[in-house]
Amino acid sequence: MQLNNCDNWGTERLGTKGEGQGVKSQAVLKEEGNESVDRPLLEVRGVERTFQVGGAPLHVLKSIRMELQPNQLVMLRGRSGSGKTTLLNCLGGLDTPSKGEIWFNGLPFHRMSDHERTLVRRNEIGFIFQAYALMPLLSARENVELSMRMAGIKKSLWKERVEYCLSLVGLEKRMHHRPFELSGGEQQRVAIAKAIAHRPKMLLADEPTAELDSAMSAQIMAVFQNIIRTEQVTICMTTHDPTILEVADHVYEMVDGKFL
Repeated sequence: MQLNNCDNWGTERLGTKGEGQGVKSQAVLKEEGNESVDRPLLEVRGVERTFQVGGAPLHVLKSIRMELQPNQLVMLRGRSGSGKTTLLNCLGGLDTPSKGEIWFNGLPFHRMSDHERTLVRRNEIGFIFQAYALMPLLSARENVELSMRMAGIKKSLWKERVEYCLSLVGLEKRMHHRPFELSGGEQQRVAIAKAIAHRPKMLLADEPTAELDSAMSAQIMAVFQNIIRTEQVTICMTTHDPTILEVADHVYEMVDGKFL
């Protein structure tokens, strides 16, 4: 199914939600980024993240360097406390590094204001969480619609896109069911449909298979591979599950806040 009307969603939302300063700032930032067609979608240069705990510094991320190429599935593997989630938060603009640079699609994420990062997240990034983050009283369809409403998508575009996204994750026959009527794997697939509804360039997933058995985990990985092909999206996810590593294009092993 072709959704030609959706190609300019990002432009429309920046025009309606980020008039003036937000749009102008991003244009300037992109020029500074020296945009190139063959550049990585995301580049991390010497990122560190330090928190003050009891008056003493706690170094959670240490000199992180990594690249995400377009249309890849990249995994951050490590035990709890290794720094995976902190790094994912920095990649998505939910947190800012204490030191170093993060370039996303030619834009210096590390130098943006909170407002500018919010615009980029709204238009270019999707998030998938371990706990699914679904509204319990809304159907699968309504949950995906809600994400499009929050992203500022025109209501006239919702129906076709919602049905397409739920079909893409294999839930076209379950779209009217509420979360408590769905299995854990089905709930996670609704969360994936929510995350891709606004056509982001990058998905960030925090332990998306942690609560699932091996069969359900394999299904989620198959869904990820499918949406990479069909949606031209890059996925970066955290995991400590060794059984799913073989489907990744690249695996970064994290121990004590740094890559091995």
